[in-house]
Order: sequence, then C-alpha cells, then structure tokens
Amino acid sequence: MKFVGTVITSNFPPSPTTSNFSFVITNDEPIPVRKGQYVQINTEDGLLLGMIQEIIKTNRFYSHAEYVKEYERGGQPLTSIFPCDRWDMLIATAKPLGVFSNGFFDKVSFPPSPGERVYVADDEVLVDLLGLDLEHGLYLGNLRFHDVSVSLNMTRLLQKHLAILAMSGSGKSYLASVLIEELLSRKIESGRVAVVVIDVHGEYSSLANKPDKDVHSGLSDKVTVVKSSFVQFATPLISNRWFGAFQPEMSPIQVRELGKIITEMRREYREKSYSLQDLLIRIENDSKIPQRTREAMLGWLYELEDTRLFGTEETPDLENIVKAGHAVILDLSEATSLRKKQLIVSYIGSRLFGLRRRGAIPPFTMILEEAHQFCPQARQELAISQSIIEQIAREGRKFYAALCLISQRPVRLSTTVLSQANTHIMLRISNPNDLDTIKASSEMITSETAAMISSLPVGEALIVGSAINFPLFVKIRKRYTKESTYEANLEQAAKTFEQSTSPDIK
Repeated sequence: MKFVGTVITSNFPPSPTTSNFSFVITNDEPIPVRKGQYVQINTEDGLLLGMIQEIIKTNRFYSHAEYVKEYERGGQPLTSIFPCDRWDMLIATAKPLGVFSNGFFDKVSFPPSPGERVYVADDEVLVDLLGLDLEHGLYLGNLRFHDVSVSLNMTRLLQKHLAILAMSGSGKSYLASVLIEELLSRKIESGRVAVVVIDVHGEYSSLANKPDKDVHSGLSDKVTVVKSSFVQFATPLISNRWFGAFQPEMSPIQVRELGKIITEMRREYREKSYSLQDLLIRIENDSKIPQRTREAMLGWLYELEDTRLFGTEETPDLENIVKAGHAVILDLSEATSLRKKQLIVSYIGSRLFGLRRRGAIPPFTMILEEAHQFCPQARQELAISQSIIEQIAREGRKFYAALCLISQRPVRLSTTVLSQANTHIMLRISNPNDLDTIKASSEMITSETAAMISSLPVGEALIVGSAINFPLFVKIRKRYTKESTYEANLEQAAKTFEQSTSPDIK
C-alpha cells in the first residue's frame, strides 16, 4: 500500500468527524494524490474508505501578503532570506464512505483518530467497496486515478432505469455507444437484453458499420437501422384511447364514438387489415354519429393521416425484429417535425411495453436520445409521447423493460421520469439550473460533487445511484466500432466536404 499522509485536527471545518476528515500529505512525490482519489485508514472499527474532496497547498511564510510584499520590495525573492521550501504543505480533506469489518461493509459511525496513517485505497478493496462486477459486468472504462476496471452489473445499472446527463459535446452519445457495445457483446450465459435506440440525430447508425479491424467485427451484424421514412403504424392495433393520446385535443365524447367505430371495424376486418383511410371513410358514412362530433373527429384523424405514419401493417415488425443481444436503431434524423418524432416514440414505446408485458419479446432497454423533447418538465409543453415514457419509468422494472434517458438539459426533463432513474451517469455540466436539478434528483450528489461535475474533462463521467455503492469517477474507454461522423471536429468536417465536392482543390 502507498502511504500518503497522516490524519490531523482542523477547526474549519471541524474534523475529524464521521462526515469528513483532513490529513497532511507527507509523501514527497510531486503529485502524491489527486482530488477524487480514494484513500483508506485502519481504524478501531475496521478499514475506513474515503474520497478526497479537496487539496490545499499552504506555506506559513506566504500566509501574510503584507509581509511578502515588504520582504520582496528590494527585488530579492523570499526564498533567498528564509527556508520557505521546507514549509510547503499539502492538506487534503476527504469524505468517509464506509467501513469494512469482519467481511461486512457498514456506514461510518465513529471518526478516525488524529495521527492515524492514510494510504491510497487498495484496488481489491475498491472493487468490493464500489460494488463492481468484474466477471459479468458492463465494462465502461477505468476508475480515475486507480488501476481498476469499472464494470457495472447489468441488473443494477438498467433494471431501475438509467439517465445519462451532460452538456453538448461532453461525450454522452459516445458513452451510450460504449454501453450498447457492451450489451451486444454479452454471452447468453451472462444474460442478454434487446436494445432499441431512439436516435434523434442519426448518431448511432455507425454501430452498424464494420470496423477497420477484425476485433468485435461481429457487433455490426447485430445492429439494424430503420429510417423514420420506413416507420409505419399498424392501424388495426391502435385503440380509440390510443388515438386520443395521439390527438389530446379530442374530447371524451369523440373518443367514445371512435371506439364504437373501431369495434365494428375489427369485427368486420377480422381476417384482414384496414388502414386509417378505411376508418375515415367509415366515419364519414356513419349517420348515427352527431354531425358536429363527426366533423371534429374527422378533422383530428385527417391530421394524423397527413403524417403518413399509418398503414395496414407495422414496419418494422417489432415482435420479430426485437431480439436478445441485438439492437434496433430508429434513425429519426430525416424527420423535421417534433410532433412526428413524438408520435413515433409514443407508438414504439407503447408497442414495446405491451409486447413485453405479454412476454412476446425479450427484456429490453430503450435508449432515448434528447429525452427532454419526449417527456418535458413543463406541463404546457406536454408531449404526445410523455404518457408512455412515464408509464415505463413507473412500471417497467416489474416487466424488465428498462429506460436509458439521455439529455443535455436535465432542467427541462420531466422530474417524474428523472426521479425514476435510479442511476445517473453525468459528464460535464456547467449550467447552474441543470446542476441544481441533478442535485435535487439524487441525494448522493453534494455541492462538492456538483462542483467536480462542472470541471470534468471530455470523456470522463461521474456515476451515482443504485448501480454502485458509492459515487465514482470513470474515464470512458475507447469504442470498438467506428465513431459517428458527428464526433468529427469542425475542421475535419469542412475539409471532407470540400474534398468530396471539389476533388481538385488542394
């Protein structure tokens, strides 16, 4: 074990206590420890583990600005007069996480004593402390400042839902791609789930491309990309209440009358399918419906017909395309209308959840990019897709239907949905409102932790929640598959465009 320092007493804040302790760093290495690193202390209760929250550099010779100014007025540095270098000190403050004793892990109920020696945490102890699953877990990267693989148990990470939160350009889609690679790489004996990705900007289609190297070349064969222009809803599967969800402005009377028509249609078309146009014709010719109700109903349904999403058969056939160990990527980048995107998410989500409850498809994870567009916080922005997303968030755990929410604006994401995501993976976030929302959604995020989130470099993330026992910082591993063109920088994108349009330009 690497010895780094000794516990000391402190008045501001008072320590050591059960919630914090300070230690003077006595290791002579240039950088013996770093903020966010784990340390351990042998105490009376057992092996105490803690995380470094802050590191302070101090020197008594430089503690009074007026003295330093006066001594150096003549142009001579203070070091030429006094042995200043000998009084350089590093003091670290740390948060106790827990205590190992007799093979069990418990909360800290008694502080460490001043004078006790502090060591860098042992790797094996960290694996147990954090609750990592090195044998069957999803390998996302490496623990920052420690030689430990961050492999998370799939059940703990996904069954109670996951949220990936970060500002634009921080690497959230890259992290999601790494997660998808891990899910597709799993063996049958480890347990596999189906993956459905709602890809708003077309960032995940590159998962279907074969990599340059043979390593993990089989992953591309497990990915199916479906463009939004090929998505079609099966009209016979849609109930009157479902139509009412698609058109929230429809009155209860209109929804009830529509239900009578749909019941008749299903009885008549028992052996064949029917389209939305067939339903519209039936409504137009039904004289039993009051005229005002019929006209309003037709108006709402013709709006849906104009989306060209409704047909006689379902495309893609979700019951057959959603398979364990495979991913279906719904590329919505060609759809310019947010309402159309919400309709697709509403239909796909409802069908997946319904099929899963009947056991017709395997357990699945639905990865929802730009989640705040489909389940916003403000009630006045109520989205067509909001109801089914909130239902999966509330009830999905019982049916092994998991959500992975991805958003760059947590403050705009429904708190109902965000609160159901028991694990948060956060990359860099600098907006104070977003940070406040995240702090409110997880009791494990302190003010100090939130400050660390705002300074994270690209490709590093903080994980908190039920997937692990304590918060951890991870450096995300490199992807196996080809990166999306969205991950190229601006200069490269500009050069590629000109070279493709004007090959002679140098």
